[in-house]
Order: sequence, then C-alpha cells, then structure tokens
Amino acid sequence: MHMSAPHVRRPPASATSEPTPVATDLSGINLNLVVALDALLTEANVTKAAARVGVTQSAMSHSLRQLREQLGDALLIRGRGGMVRTPRAEQLAAPLHRGLLELQRALRNEPVFEPRTARRRFTLATGDYFAATLLPELLVVLSTEAPHVDLVFRHLIPDQATSLMESGDVDLCVAAFPDSSLSLRQQKLYTEDFVCVVREGHPAVRKGLDLETYLRLPHVLISPRGEGAGAVDTALAAMGRSRRIALRLPYFLTAPLAVVHSDHVLTAPRRLVETFTGNGAWPLRVLSPPLALRSFDVLQIWHERFDGDPAHRWLRSAVARAAGVTGDLPSRSSRRVRRTQPS
Repeated sequence: MHMSAPHVRRPPASATSEPTPVATDLSGINLNLVVALDALLTEANVTKAAARVGVTQSAMSHSLRQLREQLGDALLIRGRGGMVRTPRAEQLAAPLHRGLLELQRALRNEPVFEPRTARRRFTLATGDYFAATLLPELLVVLSTEAPHVDLVFRHLIPDQATSLMESGDVDLCVAAFPDSSLSLRQQKLYTEDFVCVVREGHPAVRKGLDLETYLRLPHVLISPRGEGAGAVDTALAAMGRSRRIALRLPYFLTAPLAVVHSDHVLTAPRRLVETFTGNGAWPLRVLSPPLALRSFDVLQIWHERFDGDPAHRWLRSAVARAAGVTGDLPSRSSRRVRRTQPS
C-alpha cells in the first residue's frame, strides 16, 4: 500500500534533551511510515517487520528512526527476550492496526462477498476440542461453497480475545466462555453435556458406573490452563465428596488416549467423546455420569465491527451450519453467558 504525502520541513532540533513534539498534522506524515509503524509494533522486530512490509531491513531501520523522531518516543527498546514496546507504543498498536484495516477495506470497496470465487483467509481462535468437533463439517462446507477460502486456526487465549477480534487479527472465536466486553457479539452453536468414558473391558464397571465406583477410580481432568477445579469437583464438593485426579492434561484430544491405556475414567463433553467412539474407532465405553452435571453452551463470538460485513456473515453462517444450527439464531451481548469449568 503506497500512500505518501509531501514531507514538511521541520526546524532544527533544539539543543535541549526534551523529546520532539508528537506530530498531529496528517499532512506532515508519510503514510508509508504508518504502515511501517504497524509492522514494527506487530512484530517487535525490525527484520520481521521488513519482511512483513516487503522492504529491506535497512529501509525498515531508517523508517524506525524517522518514526522515533516524528513521535518523540523510542517505540521499541531492547529487552531480555528481544525488542519490547514502550508504553506509548502499546497505546498506539491496537488503534493504529484497526485504522489501517478500515482504510484497506474502504479502498478495496468490496461490499459483495461471493464465496465460490472469493480468495480470502479467515482466522479462527479456539481450543482443540472445538476444532476437532467442528473442523470436519466446516471443511465440507468450504469445499462445496468456497473452494478458494483458506482457514487459519490458532490457540484461543481468553484474555486476548477481545483485542485480537477488534484489530481483525482474529475473525471469530469458538468457545464456551465469552469475554465480558460489550463490544462482542455471540451466537449459540449448540448445548453440550458430559459423559464418562473408560476403556472397553474395564473390570470395575462391568455392572455400570455408580457414584461409589466412580469415586474409587483414578480420574483424568482436562484443564487447558493447567490448574483449578473442574465441573465434576464443583458438583462433588456440593455433596461433600471429592475424587482423586490422577492425571491432569491441558489438551482435550490426548485425554481419550490416556483412558484407552489405563484404568482411569474421563468425564468429558459428549461431542468430543463421540469423535473417538464413532464407528468403533477406539476401544472405549461411554457411560452416564453418576452425578448431576450442568450442561454448557458452545458459542461463536465476534466483534461488533464485523457484524454487517458480508464476508464475515458468510463465515458465521458456515460455522453455524458445521455445528448443526438450522435457521438464524439471534446474536446477543457476551455478558449474559456464564463461564464453564473443565471437567
């Protein structure tokens, strides 16, 4: 994107140590420097920023020097692990990136989105459970409706979800715990419940799984953050009971594998378990939990800025259909949905 305005001649720098005043007149700013600034603040690395924009490292270093002079701030300073952003740079990063995205969309003038011919990449943030349960059907939708559309899945970090969707770095989140920001919109994809799973031939559950047997078994807990109690522990605590967590895992997809090769019991979302037990894929036995566990809603979440964007509306429709949603469901504020615990 090459957009430049004439440079304005500046008076000689003062002999004092005071920083150069921040430029506020856009007529005096080379907009190519704004693109460079966005790359520098995104990558926090001159070499990577140069590659992102398509210029030499020397040219990007020169741009950084100009930006420091114009903005009166170092922007990037050396830290223990490399370059880090200054407080001023932290304030600039998100609104600058957001503004450039809006400018790009305005200049492209693409009000119509044709899935069959569109060449577009969407980024979804989610966990491995949601990716595993939605991805197969989503790929079917894409292959038939949008064969040139590409997908990028990245790990969902809840504390960063709002800023990533606001900036446009992430198009959509699929999760069971929305951010509390009022700027987010959500749609329920489905309601999930829990089942228990043990290996086929488990000697302790030949006659079924009652509560006492359940509590005697060693348990697998899926805990993406690596700590805290699960929904089962909360329910048991209300009964004055507890269980032994013999294995704690951060990944949903490794938990059934652990159960296949042990006498552990896993309490997990039904759709996840069905991914492994469908068509007798793995030697697992599915049982009903011997205690009451609350179900939870699985949501797709996006920023209000993209509510009416045609491409984004198609993406949300594709994800909803992959999840089995029929018809349109209303979106609503993220604050109304409770957070769920791991199992």
